[in-house]
Amino acid sequence: MASRARVRTQTLAEIVEEHTGSNPYLCYQCVRCSSGCPVAEHMDLLPNQVMRAIQFNDERVLEAKTPWICAACVTCSTRCPQGIDVAGVMDVLRIEARKRGIKPPVREVELFTQVFLKTIGVAGRLYEAGLMGMMNVLTGRPLKDMDLGVPMILKRKIRLLPEFVRPPKKVKRVEARGNVIAYYPGCSLESTATEYDHTFRAVCEALGIQLVEPPGWVCCGSTPAHTTDPVLAGYYAGVNLSLVEQMGLRQVVAPCLGCYQRFRAGAYEMAHRPELVDQVAERVGYRYQGTVETLHAVETLLERAGLEAIRAQVKKPLQGMRVASYYGCATTRPPKYTGVEDPENPTCMDDVIRALGGEPVEWSYKTDCCGGSLGITQTNVALELSEKILRNAHDSGAELMVTACPLCQVNVEARQVQMKLDFQLPVLYITQLMVLAFGMEEKKAELDKNMVDPRPVLQRYGLVG
Repeated sequence: MASRARVRTQTLAEIVEEHTGSNPYLCYQCVRCSSGCPVAEHMDLLPNQVMRAIQFNDERVLEAKTPWICAACVTCSTRCPQGIDVAGVMDVLRIEARKRGIKPPVREVELFTQVFLKTIGVAGRLYEAGLMGMMNVLTGRPLKDMDLGVPMILKRKIRLLPEFVRPPKKVKRVEARGNVIAYYPGCSLESTATEYDHTFRAVCEALGIQLVEPPGWVCCGSTPAHTTDPVLAGYYAGVNLSLVEQMGLRQVVAPCLGCYQRFRAGAYEMAHRPELVDQVAERVGYRYQGTVETLHAVETLLERAGLEAIRAQVKKPLQGMRVASYYGCATTRPPKYTGVEDPENPTCMDDVIRALGGEPVEWSYKTDCCGGSLGITQTNVALELSEKILRNAHDSGAELMVTACPLCQVNVEARQVQMKLDFQLPVLYITQLMVLAFGMEEKKAELDKNMVDPRPVLQRYGLVG
């Protein structure tokens, strides 16, 4: 009797290389990915052990907790001497586990992914109050984060009603004269980070930068998209970049560093994977030509105005205030997306602080991860990471911290109420501090939105009354 031909299935290494472009067999177990991972102690397999399991095609790795607890900070990919996209490997393992019907070992993370994608699929933009409320219901903890949520509602930091949008079929071109740049606020700047939106707009106006918002922009997809489907992640980046391109503009500023990273990643992947461009074009209805560059907020201020222009606007200098610039993980990582030469030691916010008359603090945790969306799904992990960051800044002599990321702001500033700290460290968006240093009205800085009152520090330097 003729023997049946065996159908050859792909090995894990082949699946990983197909989706990330990285050859897992290049890993020689230097352990840099694991030694730098901020959540390694919460994993059941260290990142280097995951790579070894893939090399041996040990499919038990698909049942591991590690890919689901990954904070997507991309430290591992940035530090890998072989250029392996270890963070991308974690995404592939999640996707492959779902395909095989393997139950996610960290239920909250999968629920967050499903609720997030469902929300933006229906509304176009993220409804943060609905997301958090649904997560509390589905996880059986209806009162979770009430100590954080109620004050945020009272401070008008949470949009109570959803917003429904769809990208337009036709986009009106913008006359790109003068200092005009497209402005993608992102979902958080319309809800929990409205003070960032308002102060960034005020600073840009003072510096002669004209912001033009793309009509019908939608959510960037964030982590749930790229951990679910590369085409879906490409779609959310592609549809927004396509809107800007059709406007006739060649740069877009995304103040939320999560959005900034997703646009940079989407542009990079579409530039290096022609088949992805085709798949995204089919969904978007427009073939993106790759002409738009994404900048983050501080990058925009420096490129479009410059330090001299910023210095010229200062009416109330910081007079040596000791400020810790917290960049987080998305400002510079991974460098293949951002193009940054020194991803471990960014200085752009420090340069701005000096121009304002302040004294940047030298400290060790300036690019460490705060936990990102783990603040919702694995709150204790995010609190642990954020507390380390705050303690390092405080012990280094910082009187105040500045950031340029809504996710970081929630974890290191708003969640201080949930930490057992023996101090409080005010955390401002850097644009709030710029508004005050520029001598604008105090109310324009919207300090009432901050969960940790920064006024005692600011009063010492004559920035507020």
